[in-house]
Amino acid sequence: MPLPSQRPPRSRGLFLTLTATAALAVLSGCGASKDGKGGREAGTPEVGYRVMQPTSAPIVVELPGRIAASRSAEVRPQITGIIQARLFTEGSLVRAGQPLYRIDSSLYRASAAQAQANLASAEASAAAASAKAARYKPLAEAGAVASQDYTDAVAAARQARAAVAQTRAALNTAQITLRFTTVPAPITGRIGRSLLTEGALATSGQGDPLAVISVLDPVYVDLQQSAGDLMKLRAQLAQNGQTPASATVWLYLDDGTKYPVAGNLAFSEVTANPATGTVALRARFANPQGLLLPGMFVRARLEQGSQQNVFLVPQSAMSRDPRGNAQVLVLGKDGKAEARPVTALRTEGNDWVVSAGLKPGDKLITQGLGKARAGRPVKAVPEGTSQQPRSGKPKSG
Repeated sequence: MPLPSQRPPRSRGLFLTLTATAALAVLSGCGASKDGKGGREAGTPEVGYRVMQPTSAPIVVELPGRIAASRSAEVRPQITGIIQARLFTEGSLVRAGQPLYRIDSSLYRASAAQAQANLASAEASAAAASAKAARYKPLAEAGAVASQDYTDAVAAARQARAAVAQTRAALNTAQITLRFTTVPAPITGRIGRSLLTEGALATSGQGDPLAVISVLDPVYVDLQQSAGDLMKLRAQLAQNGQTPASATVWLYLDDGTKYPVAGNLAFSEVTANPATGTVALRARFANPQGLLLPGMFVRARLEQGSQQNVFLVPQSAMSRDPRGNAQVLVLGKDGKAEARPVTALRTEGNDWVVSAGLKPGDKLITQGLGKARAGRPVKAVPEGTSQQPRSGKPKSG
């Protein structure tokens, strides 16, 4: 192929014209590419928004607590004696009145027999005194005996009847004491281990109980809340827009597992502990499976109130300015993203609870935040709308 310098002038001009045309075509193609997909990428970003509406949010606090049996009774002896037998299985369910221990009863049986004999003797003496008083009555009326003798006979009969009552009471006491040789269960519940075995001496004033019975369904959770936090909460509830809640309580075990059954707040102490500055709370939980055992440490989350006229903002839609103040992006009237400072002091689940800075009907930008900039135009669509790239339609020709 001949070089351009070797071509005739007319051919060389035509070659230069074609070369310039090709260069312009390449430049036009590059410009078209920028105006096409590349231009769309550099244009107005598309964002998703959510229309804000006021709602209510629970005021939740998390407190440490300890499981306690709803009822607990110590099994204690009421007499002194040697334990002859243990009549229950440790860890089993016992019924109220069920015999648990048997104490040596020989001395108490003898005392009851003696009291029975004393009663019989007193009854015989009372019968004789009453008969004597009855015989003296007509004789005293006839003047055959002195009136004083009759009066003494009547008094003796009354003393004999009083002695009968005394000995009968002593017999009842001896019989009750004899019954104490069998130690029954005071309540229905699950009994723990026996602290004394057969052959041990049980005394009525001993420091340790024989065993402990606990009612484990339901159970209580004893909580401690700072008195200052409680006063602050009550002050919040006294303001407009906040109401007390039913105080539903959820438990979380040591391993972070959530207890499947919700409880409720049973009562709140009316006084604060002067040593710790805390107020005692007690929650009640059903425990049909026996998973909650007395003494276990847990964490409880309870709703102590409800805050009205607040906005729930996704945590991903909130950012912080250099000073640490919370702010969000909302859609302005001119179609531009607008930075809005808000007040958000706590979270609820995956949302921030915003109490100031937003109004009903505000369009909060929740998607495409990486492309949106405050003061710049955005193309807003409802959140969740699929954002498909535009496809250029080829021209015919």
